[in-house]
Amino acid sequence: MAAAVRQPGHVLLFTLQSSVSPGVGGSGSTCCRCPLGAKRYLLTDNVVKLKEFQRKKVVIANHLPGTKATYLRNMKEKLAQNKLILKDELKTFLHLCDTRDDVELAKNVIYRYHTENRNVALGEYKFGPLFMRLCYELDLEESALELIKDQHLRGFFSDTTSFNILMDMLFIKGKYTSALEVLIEMKNQDVKFNKETYVLAFAICYKLNSSESLKICTTLREEALIKGEVLSRRASCFAVALALNQNQVAKAISIFSQIMKPESIICTNLNILIHIQSNMLKTLIKILKDAADGNLSKFVKRQEFSEEVAASLKSVKYDNISLFPVKRFLFGCKGFFSSNRKYPLKF
Repeated sequence: MAAAVRQPGHVLLFTLQSSVSPGVGGSGSTCCRCPLGAKRYLLTDNVVKLKEFQRKKVVIANHLPGTKATYLRNMKEKLAQNKLILKDELKTFLHLCDTRDDVELAKNVIYRYHTENRNVALGEYKFGPLFMRLCYELDLEESALELIKDQHLRGFFSDTTSFNILMDMLFIKGKYTSALEVLIEMKNQDVKFNKETYVLAFAICYKLNSSESLKICTTLREEALIKGEVLSRRASCFAVALALNQNQVAKAISIFSQIMKPESIICTNLNILIHIQSNMLKTLIKILKDAADGNLSKFVKRQEFSEEVAASLKSVKYDNISLFPVKRFLFGCKGFFSSNRKYPLKF
């Protein structure tokens, strides 16, 4: 009987490339927002709003009465004299920060401001996203993590965006365990999850690639479905890939079956991997034959496959099943495997 060989390593996923213009990134070694040194991202600039934040920094600096040094000195004096910190003062101060030392002073200002305003009614201005964008710009994810977990600042980061930006920041740096800590903190603080949160959460679990992270992913997914929330295809693909990596094929099939409009490139690739791992080789052969035939109108976009799919197909023991469709598929498709694309399909 034919048996599928489980491929080692991570299941393929799509690449998430940065689309932000050069010169917008932080001071890290390989700029995570610059196309020339592009890295994967999970949040779009519509959420991070880094360019908008940087433009506002320039405007505020240009309209500041006096110098930045004078403003910072006055803020230090206020802290020393235990004077009230006003909302506009904190907002201006955060836009003036350009260095790690500035952010250290900003942290003290935030503690003072929150102590004085912790009981302010809901609907007030949210400083959390502003501070996270500052840390994003200066590559200070550890400072952001320290503050968001600090019990004395409970309520200061009460919005979803603050947690999402920090998780994205940590994900880009490959600090997946820390990103998971943020996710857990978000849940403990009863901050509402949105569609971006679930993408981040499932991506983090995928990268951790453990039985425990699969359990977390499954629990979050089940809770979301019970609440009637619609999970994005992107989030579901991370969950499917994680289940396959953990050899939980039945779970992967179940999640995949609930994806709306699974006609994307990544869904096509995941579907092939599901067929390989679940030993559905006859159906797999039909899929490959249809893809290799290429009897499509020139107006219909051709399917694209990653090299993980090719490697997995080569590792399968087909026994009595004819290998001709497989060989034909591999020969016909090698012109558009991931290594020949500008942006590879794998994650």
